[in-house]
Amino acid sequence: MKERSKSSSASNLPLILDIDDFKGDFSFDALFGNLVNELLPAFQEEEADTADGHGIGGTDVLPNGHIRAPSGATKFPQGLSAPLFPEVDALLSLFEDSCRELVDLRKQIDGKLYNLKKEVSTQDAKHRKTLTELEKGVDGLFDSFARLDSRISSVGQTAAKIGDHLQSADAQRETASQTIELIKYLMEFNSSLGDLMELSPLFSDDSRVAEAASIAQKLRSFAGEDIARAVPSVVGSVTASRVLEVAVANLQEYCNELENRLLARFDAASQRRELSTMSECAKILSQFNRGTSAMQHYVATRPMFIDVEVMNSDTRLVLGSQGSQASPSNVARGLSSLYKEITDTIRKEAATIMAVFPSPNDVMSILVQRVLEQRVTTLLDKLLLKPSLVNPPPIEEGGLLLYLRMLAVAYEKTQELARDLRAVGCGDLDVEGLTECLFSVHKDEYPEHEQASLRQLYQAKLEELRAESQKVSESSGTIGRSKGASVASSHQPISIAVVTEFVRWNEEAISRCTSFSSQPATLAANVKSVFTCLLDQVSQYITDGLEWARDSLIEAAALRERFVLGTIVSRRVAAAAASAAEAAAAAGESSFRSFMVAVQRCGSSVAIVQQYFANSISRLLLPVDGAYAASCEEMATAMSSAEGAAYKGLQQCIETVMAEVERLLSAEQKATDYCSPDDGMAPDHRPTNACTRVVAYLSRVLEAAFTALEGLNKQAFLTELGKPLAQRTTCSLAEVHF
Repeated sequence: MKERSKSSSASNLPLILDIDDFKGDFSFDALFGNLVNELLPAFQEEEADTADGHGIGGTDVLPNGHIRAPSGATKFPQGLSAPLFPEVDALLSLFEDSCRELVDLRKQIDGKLYNLKKEVSTQDAKHRKTLTELEKGVDGLFDSFARLDSRISSVGQTAAKIGDHLQSADAQRETASQTIELIKYLMEFNSSLGDLMELSPLFSDDSRVAEAASIAQKLRSFAGEDIARAVPSVVGSVTASRVLEVAVANLQEYCNELENRLLARFDAASQRRELSTMSECAKILSQFNRGTSAMQHYVATRPMFIDVEVMNSDTRLVLGSQGSQASPSNVARGLSSLYKEITDTIRKEAATIMAVFPSPNDVMSILVQRVLEQRVTTLLDKLLLKPSLVNPPPIEEGGLLLYLRMLAVAYEKTQELARDLRAVGCGDLDVEGLTECLFSVHKDEYPEHEQASLRQLYQAKLEELRAESQKVSESSGTIGRSKGASVASSHQPISIAVVTEFVRWNEEAISRCTSFSSQPATLAANVKSVFTCLLDQVSQYITDGLEWARDSLIEAAALRERFVLGTIVSRRVAAAAASAAEAAAAAGESSFRSFMVAVQRCGSSVAIVQQYFANSISRLLLPVDGAYAASCEEMATAMSSAEGAAYKGLQQCIETVMAEVERLLSAEQKATDYCSPDDGMAPDHRPTNACTRVVAYLSRVLEAAFTALEGLNKQAFLTELGKPLAQRTTCSLAEVHF
């Protein structure tokens, strides 16, 4: 903004504003300051002076702008008071001029903006026109490029076809040249049969064995083709066939001679451990039947397959010295040592094979297969002698269980060997499948052997228990419970330890089933058959134990019946009979307790089997539909016979209790125990001697019953016992203390 000339009064000169004042960092405060600074300095000085003197002539200025005169001061006339802001008029004129200048500047700016917009629109139209022309030019350029690319592609395809024709022509020329060369060599073999003296030096030079082998293989392939098409000059296929027969025979003889010569050189280099020579020979031999003869020859000449001492050493390491019976633990250690030695040997051979043969995986496959089929199979045949199911080996010599344990150990260790050999390398050989085949003859009849072994163990255990029972009877000087009883009874008391041993046998058998059965259906079938054996054994054992306990109840009942007296007997006879009846009662109570112990052990045995089924068997049966439900049904059926024996025995126990109650009442009750109140005597509420003895007896027997029975079984027994007891006596079971 241009400065205005200073004057002491308000000026009407126009205010000149410049557009540049509004450019850049525009500040309204700065613009306003520049406008008013010319007028305000005088006012500011007067204001400062007024502030120092606290007003004019000692007066004060009020906040509203009026002057407050001091008290007692002389007042001026109203018309002589000075104006407070004399520059107001100048400022108003200044602001009005500034507004007019601003309006003029805005009009100038609007005109410039209009002209600029018009110019921009004109330039934009020109730019759009230029872009349109450029787009047309680019489209034309793309069309030119497309035509050029199509032309280049066409030329390239033509060149490729020409190249293919040239390559095909060159290949045909090369084939024709090789065919001519092969025909020349084939004609050399077309001399008299067996005459190989007139062959080219190529076929007899040891330094050119590889080349000779390559040509010989080409000749064999060439001779296998239609000679009529390969040699157009030969007239008729019959003549060509005759020519071919002699040439092929001589060529085959030469190939055999060359292969034998290379194998001999390979063997010599193998003995000297010259890997480079071995590799060269193997590479040449690979042209004969893909090197199969060389690979098989190398594997067959390994010491572990031709040294008899190696086989004998394997047998001694696993089976021990001749004449001694090997144990599964010793066999396991022996197999671990032997299989580790075999793995180490194959690992060493693998290093040689990798360095010598062009197809090492094929050689490793042949080597591992030979190890399993010869060395391992020979050992397993000596270790696993399948026993007869008709005449199994006696239990003293290990029985069928020894064979099964040996089979499990051998199978587990051989599976570990297969995994180790797979880690070392065996090519495309299915080593796991081959290992399974080694045991197929044993696994086919495995379930029958497992069941027969469990039956053999069960019979042996029963024989052992009978022998112990007989020994106890002989040591006590008694023969059976009664006169004429068998020395070795078929029934034995129930033992939880024996049932636990049955379960342990079955658990071991189930572990073998798991190892031998890979398919869920096969595993479930084998597990079900083995578990059924346990059910049969436990059912038979606890049923026999309950029958044994019932025998004592039957003997006690017979003893009671023997001492039943008539109504008229002498006092001496009655005393002897009473003493015998007391002995019979003691025998009855003892038999009652024995049967309750048998029932308790029976329940514990069933619980052990059920727990074993839930923990170990059910998870193996659940994957197969119906297997779990079928086993549960078999378990219930197997225990039904024991339930029947237990029910009969509990009925006999009730009869025994009632018989003893009858005896006590008959022996102890007196006529005075039934005095009527009409007799004039005071009632006596004390229990009679008969009632006291009956309650004491019931307390003893029911204590044994409550220890053996639980839940619904105990409730049913008390109900059945309470019915006849309530009819015969005046006391209830609530009076019995136990």
